Amino acid sequence: MSVKQETKKRGPIRLGTGDKIFYAINTIFLGLMALIVIYPLYFIVIASISSTDAVLSGRVFLYPVDLTLDGFKRILETKEIWTGYLNTIIYTALTVVLALIVTVPAGWALSRKTLPGKKFWMIYFIIPMFFGGGLIPFYNIMKSLGLVGSIWAVILPSILSVWNLFMTKTFFESSIPDGLIEAAKIDGAGEYRVFTSLVLPLSKAILAVMALYYAIGQWNSYFNAMIFLQDPDKYPLQLVLKEILIATEDAAASGENLVEKYRLANQIKYVSVIVSSVPVLCLYPFVQKYFSQGVMIGSLKG
Repeated sequence: MSVKQETKKRGPIRLGTGDKIFYAINTIFLGLMALIVIYPLYFIVIASISSTDAVLSGRVFLYPVDLTLDGFKRILETKEIWTGYLNTIIYTALTVVLALIVTVPAGWALSRKTLPGKKFWMIYFIIPMFFGGGLIPFYNIMKSLGLVGSIWAVILPSILSVWNLFMTKTFFESSIPDGLIEAAKIDGAGEYRVFTSLVLPLSKAILAVMALYYAIGQWNSYFNAMIFLQDPDKYPLQLVLKEILIATEDAAASGENLVEKYRLANQIKYVSVIVSSVPVLCLYPFVQKYFSQGVMIGSLKG
C-alpha cells in the first residue's frame, strides 16, 4: 500500500494544541520577517511616484500620494543615464563571460583529487579571500599594468570571486559522479572532452547561479570605476546616479530655490534606486529555477 493510500485510509492528521500554537507562532514570526524585508522596498516604489511634499510630510505610508512621475522624467531625460546604462551592460556582459571562463574550469580543476599540488592551490586561493593588500597597492598594480582610465580596470578585478570558485568546486564534487568520469575516459575521452561534452551540460544550475552572482555584483559596482576611471563617458550607471545625486544635494545645500532643489534631491534618491534595479529584477525570473537548485547542491559538501 502506498503512502498516499495509507494516509487516505487513516484520514487527515490531527494537530495537537501544542502543534497549533507552534505553527501559529512560526506563521506570525515569518510574516513579520517578510514585512520587515518587503516594506522598505515597497516604500521606495511608492515614494518614487509620490509628490515630494507628501513624502517629506510623512503622508506616504501604505500607498502613493499625489501621483507624479517628475523624478523619472528628470532622470531619464539626462543623457548620462543612457550612456551609463550602455556602459554597465557592456561591463556586466564582459564580466560574466570572462568570469565563467575563469571560474568554472578553475572550480572543476580544484574539485579533482588528481590535481597536482591541490592543497597548495587551495591555500593560494583562501589567503586572498580573507586578506587584501589595500587600496594603494591595488591602485599601484593597476597603474603599473597601464589599466588606469581603461574599462578593463573595472572588468578584470571582478572576473574571479574566491567564494564563487569554492561554490563551483563544491558543486562539481557533489553533483558529478566519479564513475561517470571514469566511464567517459574508458571510452577514450580526454580531460578536455570530458569537461566540455560531459561536465558542462550537467552544470546548467551552477552556471546560471554564477552568471547571476557575477552580473549582480558588476551591475551594482561603482567603487572601481570611481577610483580608476576619469572619463565620464565611461562611467557605469551606478556611478552616474551617484554623481547626479551628489550634484543635486550640493545644489540643494546652496544657491537659490533651496526648498525646490531639496525636494528634487529627495525624489531623485528614490527614483535612482528603481532605475538601477529594474534590469536585475527583469533578469532574475529567467534564472530563478536554477538559482535555488545550484545554491543548495553547492552547499551539500565542503
